Amino acid sequence: MSFSSSPRSLEALQARHGGRYPWLVLAAMACGMVTAVLSSTIFNVAIPSLMADFHLGQDRVQWAVTGYMAAMTVAMLPTAWLIERYSFRRVFLGAVLLIGIGSLGGALAWNFPSVVAMRIVQGLAAGLLQPMSTLLVLRLFPLERQGRAMGILGFGIILAPAVAPIAGGFLVDHFGWRAIFLITVPGSLAALAAGHLLLPHKPAARAEHPFDWTGLSLLTLAILSLLQTVGGLHAHGLLSTQSGVGALVAAAGIALFLRHARRVPGPILALGLFSERAFAMGTLVSFIFGVGLYGSTYLVPVFLQSILGYNAATAGLALLPGGIALALMTPGAGYLADRIRPHRQTALGLLLFAISFVLLALLAGISLGLPLLPTLMGTVVIGRIGLALILPALNLGALRPLAQRLVGQGSALLNCTRQLGGTLGISLGAVYVEWRSNHLGQPAGSAQAFAEVFALVALAFFLALGGALAMGKPATAATAAGR
Repeated sequence: MSFSSSPRSLEALQARHGGRYPWLVLAAMACGMVTAVLSSTIFNVAIPSLMADFHLGQDRVQWAVTGYMAAMTVAMLPTAWLIERYSFRRVFLGAVLLIGIGSLGGALAWNFPSVVAMRIVQGLAAGLLQPMSTLLVLRLFPLERQGRAMGILGFGIILAPAVAPIAGGFLVDHFGWRAIFLITVPGSLAALAAGHLLLPHKPAARAEHPFDWTGLSLLTLAILSLLQTVGGLHAHGLLSTQSGVGALVAAAGIALFLRHARRVPGPILALGLFSERAFAMGTLVSFIFGVGLYGSTYLVPVFLQSILGYNAATAGLALLPGGIALALMTPGAGYLADRIRPHRQTALGLLLFAISFVLLALLAGISLGLPLLPTLMGTVVIGRIGLALILPALNLGALRPLAQRLVGQGSALLNCTRQLGGTLGISLGAVYVEWRSNHLGQPAGSAQAFAEVFALVALAFFLALGGALAMGKPATAATAAGR
C-alpha cells in the first residue's frame, strides 16, 4: 500500500473528516499550546512554597523561571529544521510528550535541582510548540480563513494565563506546589491523543542541509548571555561590570553568527529572511509587542498596589475588564485580519496600546481629574483591545510575504523576538522604576518613575507604527522571485 493511500495519510484524513479537518487539527494544536502556556504561567504562584520547602532565597528559586525561559527561547530556533527532517506530526507529539514528562517529573521532584531540570524540559517543549502553531495555520488554512484560525488559537493561548493564577493559587493552598505540575498532565494526554488521531503520517526525510550546530551554539550563547544579563540587572545594576561583560558576550555571539550564516549553505536562521521588508519590520514590531505585552502584565499590577494603594483584590478587579476584553476580542480580531490588510490592523492595535499607556502615564502623574478606578479600567481595556488586534495580524502580515521555504524559520524568529522583548520589558521596566524612585525620593518619586516608564512604553509603540506601516509595502523582487 502506498503512503498516499494509508488510512493515516493527509488525503485519507481530509476525506474522512471533510471540511472540519483543519479545525479539528487546530483544536489539537490549541490543546497542546494551552498546556504549554499553562505550564509557564501557573508556576509563579508556587514560588513562595518552593522557597519554604527547599529553604531557598529569591535569587536561587528564580533559576526555575530563568531555566524555563532560556530553554523555551532556544528551542524555537531548530523547530523548522526538525519539522523538515522528522515531520510536523513527530515534532508535535514529541513536544507534547516532553511537557507530560516534565510535568510528572516536576511533581515527583526530590530536590530543587530536579525541579529546575523538569522546568527546562517543559521549556524545551513550549519552545517547539509556539512556532508550530503559526506554521500550522499558514499551511492548513486557505488565505481567507487564516486570520480567523489565528484568532481562535490566540483565544485559547490568552485564556490560559487568565485562569492560571486562580487555579494555581487554589492548588498550592490545598494540595501543595507539586499539584501545579500535575494540572498540565491531562492537557498533555489529550493533545497527545488528538495529535495521534488527526495529524498525518509522513515518512522521515533527509533534510536539504545538515543541522547547523555551530549556528545554534552561537545563538544560544547570545540568548543565554542576554537573559543572564537582564536577569541580573536587579542585583548588579545596568552599568556594572557583570552587565557590561554579559552584553558584550551576547553581542559577540550575534556578530559571530552573522559571519557564520553568510558562509554556510543552510544556517539555522537564513539571513535572506530580512530581505523581505514585511518580515524585517514585523520582527521589530514583534519585539516591541513583547515589551508591551509582558511589561504591562508586570508593571500595571505593581503600580496599582504600590502607588495607588489598592489591595490585591481591587487590583485584580481593575484588570479584570481588560482581560475579558482581550479574550473576547482575539477571535474577532482574527476574523477582521481576513478582511483588512494585516499591516493596517497591526498599526491600529499599536496606536490603541500607545494611547492606553499615555493615559496610564497621566494617571501615574495624577494629572487627570476623573474617577480613578473606572478610568483605570477603561484605560486597561483600550490597551488590551490593541493587543488583541496586533496578535493575529502581525503574524500574518510578517509571514505571508515570505518564500514558502522560509516560513518555518520566520515563525520561529518572530516568536523568539517576542519572547526576548518580553524579558527585556519586564527587567528593564523594573530596574528603571527602582532607579528613578531612589533618585527622586519616596513616595512621590515612585509615582513619577511609573509615569516615565509608561510614557517610554507608549513612545516605543508610537515608533513601532512606522514599522507596521512599512509591512504593507510591496515585496522585494528577490523575495518575490523565491516564492
